[in-house]
Amino acid sequence: MENGTANQTIPLLTPFSMRNFYLTHRIVMAPMGRLRSYGNVPQPHEALYYSQRTTPGGLLISGATGVSETAIGKENMPGIGTKEQIEAWKPIVDAVHSHGGVFFCQLWHAGRVSHRDDQPNGEAPISSTDKPLTADSSNQFSPPRRLTTDEIPTIVNDFRLAAKNAIEAGFDGVEIHGAHGYLVDQFMKDTVNDRTDSYGGSLENRCRFALEVIEAVTNEIGPDRVGIRLSPFASYNESGDTDPKRLGIYMAKSLNRFEILYCHMVEPRMKTANEIFECTESLTPMRNAFKGTFIVAGGYTREDGNKAVAEGRTDLVAYGRLFLANPDLPRRFELDAPLNKYDRPSFYTCDPVVGFTDYPFLDTTVQ
Repeated sequence: MENGTANQTIPLLTPFSMRNFYLTHRIVMAPMGRLRSYGNVPQPHEALYYSQRTTPGGLLISGATGVSETAIGKENMPGIGTKEQIEAWKPIVDAVHSHGGVFFCQLWHAGRVSHRDDQPNGEAPISSTDKPLTADSSNQFSPPRRLTTDEIPTIVNDFRLAAKNAIEAGFDGVEIHGAHGYLVDQFMKDTVNDRTDSYGGSLENRCRFALEVIEAVTNEIGPDRVGIRLSPFASYNESGDTDPKRLGIYMAKSLNRFEILYCHMVEPRMKTANEIFECTESLTPMRNAFKGTFIVAGGYTREDGNKAVAEGRTDLVAYGRLFLANPDLPRRFELDAPLNKYDRPSFYTCDPVVGFTDYPFLDTTVQ
């Protein structure tokens, strides 16, 4: 993508220095689980998927990647906990780097959003609580087992080892998945966390696990390689908080002591398949509280993203569904070209091509 004079009038297409990473534009590929990693091992077709969406100096974040055997919440989600998984990621990361991209691995633990069938030895999924997801009419998820206080350091260490593995696989850094009702979020949110030990009750206690994970990962690979994704306003996977603004500001301020690279927050209006979260609050207080690079996500359009950057409400904007359906999204934004419509039924199939790598480019000769 050219960085000509015309681009300077488009805020999303202005360059940005994210410490050691020089980005030629501010359009980030958001993390999206696609269920194409057969047997929880990344596959060769994922190299094409990510490289199609790579521009020189563009930031991409991988789909949620399990930190250990207990972390995998669904069949065919990728992991980064074994030697086989590390080796499988290497050619995918190389493909992104060969196109000049910056690639971060999102480290994830599903927690209670899992089923015994996807857990080692058919054991119950682990969580901050033993409360099951109540709206699970199709029995997709099994009742969880509450982690004991003594077990928590082992899970923190799983994140540390996964970060180490991600760097071995060639990733430029990692993003800790602290959003959308998965394990880290299950500790932070007061509608889920019903603990009475040092990891429950007060806001400080509920955020302790997340901050211990940040500290361990930062100590392992350095703060300049670490980001986190948070969704304080969302109640996805029945994980809401009674005072989300306070939670978001507390986490934003607390992250500063670790000097991590970025904080990636999901807007209150985040769109999901079944509902839209509407809220009059904004992420501005979190943006003001955090001292590193700030990334926003949540149903942004080209116009919304340009406005957010121009008004200083964010440094970068992450796009999910639009990037999924438009592998050349930065170019389309540059030209204000029509966008491909995404095909929702193919979001989570196992097909290595359809709905994955077959979305057309503006110029079909560019692959």
